[in-house]
Amino acid sequence: MWGCGARTLLCLWEVRLAGFLGRRLSSSNAAAGKSFAPQCWNCGRSRGAGCGDEFFCAHCRALQPPDPTRDFFSLMNCNRSFRVDITKLQHRYQQLQRLVHPDFFSQKSQTEKHFSEKHSTLVNDAYKTLQAPLTRGLYLLKLQGIEIPEGTDYKTDSQFLVEIMEINERLADAQSEVAMEEIEASVRAKQKEFTDNINRAFEQGDFEKAKELLIKMRYFSNIEEKIKLSKTPL
Repeated sequence: MWGCGARTLLCLWEVRLAGFLGRRLSSSNAAAGKSFAPQCWNCGRSRGAGCGDEFFCAHCRALQPPDPTRDFFSLMNCNRSFRVDITKLQHRYQQLQRLVHPDFFSQKSQTEKHFSEKHSTLVNDAYKTLQAPLTRGLYLLKLQGIEIPEGTDYKTDSQFLVEIMEINERLADAQSEVAMEEIEASVRAKQKEFTDNINRAFEQGDFEKAKELLIKMRYFSNIEEKIKLSKTPL
């Protein structure tokens, strides 16, 4: 029969061995590229696939922090493509805001209030970015590691710049609503042409062409903003 001291030493040895084997198993799994589900900040359990598109813990239903690895297309349940179903995008936006808007967390903990604000801001940013062709295209390029700083005239030919100057001059000289509507219609038609060509460039994987067209589209978007401002009463 073992004495009490011997049994204690044996128990300690078993605990240390279990810890050692656990660390070895974790290391081997990590080396093999296996990932583990994140733990809930509130209950400490593996969050699992809970309700609300994995925004909530499956066990305690606490709101979880935003996933920093998730891009806007994934968040809004869209294919990573320049062509987006705007109606579905709007429905997804409304669905997410019903889940994470801060108004629904006024009685929750400060942690969940903070997470709801971050989620809501992220959803707003994603919706605004993917809704408009220009920002959607720029975001697609960004996911490819291509960014276009403001004021960039990359591969913008002089003939195009002259065209922009002439439209701005027409806009400044427009004295009637009819004249303004004519300019607006021509700009809208040009933006439609850009949208079709940019979509084709992305489908073909021609990111340089998409970049060139998006820079030109940005010029026309600036003109659209000027037209909107001219219509706004002082």
